Amino acid sequence: MRCLVAPQPVTARCIIERRLAVLGLSEHLDDVEQRIVLRTGIGFARRNPREWARSVRVPTFLYQVGDDALTHSSDVLAMFDNIPIAEKRLHWIEGTTARWDGYLEFQRHPDPMLEWFARYLA
Repeated sequence: MRCLVAPQPVTARCIIERRLAVLGLSEHLDDVEQRIVLRTGIGFARRNPREWARSVRVPTFLYQVGDDALTHSSDVLAMFDNIPIAEKRLHWIEGTTARWDGYLEFQRHPDPMLEWFARYLA
């Protein structure tokens, strides 16, 4: 792999925590994690892309809805900060709280990602 464009990376804990909060069920986070462990054998600590980011060694472009209602911007910022190379970029999508708008960003505004590919795949 010569480069990476990653739309809206998220930690499992963060997104489940936010969803439970929206439902008024924040106190059940540990119960949900326990059910996940029973089903998969893997808890939140081992599902932590913030830590995995420390192993990234290719030019990486992350993009994220800045005010995403289902996550925290600090989550993706921590991933970005943990990428240990200079060839990285974080693009914030503004003007929306809808996570799905982030998944449409490439279709709506492809130039930043295409420029990234042109730079690192040329």
